Amino acid sequence: MTDVDIQSQSTVGSRILHEMRASLPKPPTFDDKMEERAYLKFRLAQALRIFGKRGFDEGLAGHITVRDPISPNCFWVNPLGLHFKLIQPSDLLLVDSTGTILPESGPYKVLNVAAFMIHSRIHEARPDVMCAAHSHSFYGKVFAALGVGLDMVSLDACAFYDDYALYTQFGGVVQDEEEGKAIAKALGSNKAAILQNHGLLVATNTIEASVHFYIALEKACQVQLMADAAAAARKVPTVKIPDAQAASTGKIVGSLSIGWLAGGMEFGALEGEEGVRFEFECRPGQ
Repeated sequence: MTDVDIQSQSTVGSRILHEMRASLPKPPTFDDKMEERAYLKFRLAQALRIFGKRGFDEGLAGHITVRDPISPNCFWVNPLGLHFKLIQPSDLLLVDSTGTILPESGPYKVLNVAAFMIHSRIHEARPDVMCAAHSHSFYGKVFAALGVGLDMVSLDACAFYDDYALYTQFGGVVQDEEEGKAIAKALGSNKAAILQNHGLLVATNTIEASVHFYIALEKACQVQLMADAAAAARKVPTVKIPDAQAASTGKIVGSLSIGWLAGGMEFGALEGEEGVRFEFECRPGQ
């Protein structure tokens, strides 16, 4: 292959990538804040059911929050004691910055203290975060017990290249503000964190992206555990992707727009199974 052929392929690839990005769907926008609230509640309930289908539940642990579009200092969250698989929009709690459950909440008014302590500090520290997801999913929990970071051993792992934190403290069940603040500080501007001896945390600008990257982080932990075990058995090291390639790959597969699009596929699959979709008053773009 000549230099001209390589340059031609590069030009064609760049053009196709540019056209693809230009034609990608965008998140819906709303003129009516009440409709936006209804949509986000619908989507949050779906997100929790997706977590349930994937087995990310662990007893009472696990929570996903979404910032309220009408009162941005408040967020919606699943109530304590209701299984992920059963959550409907009418079950969700609306909580303010002091931990008060507001009247718009569902009938089962029991707030998970850890959910408030962690998520309130993240939403406070990160105005860009619309949705934060945390649970004690199996592979994330196993990997978090090692106290080590992710190796870039797969293309998919590159979604977290230089965009996740390793929180190495463990203070038990998060019941005080200081632990919540420490987790939010460790997260920093990253979209994800591995909480040592605890679980995984993802925080992004859309519900869809948070769901996608949580699933992706759980899988990255699983892949690394299996790759490390196989490498040890064969007495060979795993092959790591070089930093430059990991960084360039991460800019694509780790972008929030790609996260939203990929996450939307999970929601589409759920809607296909359940036969229930959000009914827009006026569909965006019409």
